[in-house]
Amino acid sequence: MKDVVSVNRKLIRPSLSEIQEQMQGGRTGRRKPTPPDQTNAESFYYVKQMQARTPMVVVLDTGETIRGVIEWYDRNCIKVHRNGEPNLLIFKSCIRYIYKQSDAKNGAGENSHGE
Repeated sequence: MKDVVSVNRKLIRPSLSEIQEQMQGGRTGRRKPTPPDQTNAESFYYVKQMQARTPMVVVLDTGETIRGVIEWYDRNCIKVHRNGEPNLLIFKSCIRYIYKQSDAKNGAGENSHGE
């Protein structure tokens, strides 16, 4: 018979803490990250329109339309510059929607003010 040589082998076994870390890392790796609170899309849009001095139409909750150029904005309001009429500070909470004046179809039936 052959001589059996005894080799002292060390069994490599991960510790319990390493296994727990791997399991926790695996769970969080599969989850989708939480979306950011702000995308800055609104800021990007306002800055783009301000820099280009784009004539805009602001439709208020009351249905009234205001035409002018957005001069500046903050978290709560926008300032609209109007030719030949006073500039307006409009609270965003009172705005139904905003669009570029060039996107207006006919403008018929609108209660237009400003430009």
